[in-house]
Order: sequence, then structure tokens, then C-alpha cells
Amino acid sequence: MELQGHGHTADTGRPITIEALAGDVVALLDHLEIAEADLFGFSLGGFVAYAVALGAPARVGRLIVASADAHRPPGRESVPLDDDRMPTPADFQAMRDAYSAVAPDPAHFDEFAAKASTMVHEFPGWTDDLRSLQAPTLLIFGDRDFSPLTDVVELFGLVPNAQLAVLPGTTHMGVSRRTDALPALITPFLDAR
Repeated sequence: MELQGHGHTADTGRPITIEALAGDVVALLDHLEIAEADLFGFSLGGFVAYAVALGAPARVGRLIVASADAHRPPGRESVPLDDDRMPTPADFQAMRDAYSAVAPDPAHFDEFAAKASTMVHEFPGWTDDLRSLQAPTLLIFGDRDFSPLTDVVELFGLVPNAQLAVLPGTTHMGVSRRTDALPALITPFLDAR
């Protein structure tokens, strides 16, 4: 599904929060009369997937989260990133082009990107709550992702019944482009019921 302000789905005047976006996912499941679904979320979508799994655990069968470190002890949310971990100008242009191609208001890209980025960076994350995740979970990160591997391993230690995949030579933006690796990781995880 497209989240608020993503793809064909317009941004609204409603404040963008992880909880509101997770509520949208649950509302869609209700509307489609889907009692339980496997969820995959990348980056912001990963935070939303965690929130659904934590807030409505009976609705999530298996959870796949890519490039979203939901464990943020005080101070970690403000750690600066090296330039080699940041999206390149080409990455930003690709995001802008994709948004412009389908968004109801293509001129809204900068405003929405700033709003979403601020929300993600200010999101406090979870710690104790992560220990209560019930869904089998696959965590996928790039070795040059936004989150250093030491933080990713700490997250992995908090999530029960989790598996961790680290994609070599892969940045945050590169994770979603790893069409060689993602199906090979995701398919067996979903099939292992």
C-alpha cells in the first residue's frame, strides 16, 4: 500500500506520524477484510510495519523490515552520518522523478520530503516494546546503511524470533535496488511456516 504522501496517495493536512500511518495499514486490512497479513516495510515503511506488529500483533503473520533501526537509545537519533552513507544527488533526483511521475501534486515533493524526514529523525523508536514482538521477523540492512552494523546487531538482539541479513556493498538507498538478493532472502522466510 502507499502511505500518506507516497506514490499516488496525496499528502493531507493531517500530521504525519508513525502511529497514524500504522493506523492506515490496519484500516486497510479491515476494509479488505484481511485478518492477518505478512508485512514488508522499507525505511519509513519499516517503522510503520514495526508499529503495526506492536500495536496490532494478531494482524501480522510475518514481519520483514528493511533499513529501519527502531531501537534508538537517547542520543542515537542525532548521530551524524558519513557522506558515504547518505543518498547521492542521483538518489534524490530519482526520488523526485518517481514522485513527480505519479503524485497528485508533484510540486509538493520538497515540503513532504522535509516533513517525512523530520518525523523519522525525531521518532524516538522503541526498546522494551521490541522485545515483545510476536511475529517472526526478518531484518534486512545494507552494510553501508544509515544504521551502523553495531546498532543493527543491538536491534537484532532485542527482537525475539528474528533473523538478520546484511547485504554487502549496499547503502540505505541501495537495499531496495538489490533485486538479486531480496527475493532470495524473503521467499524462504515467508515459506518457512
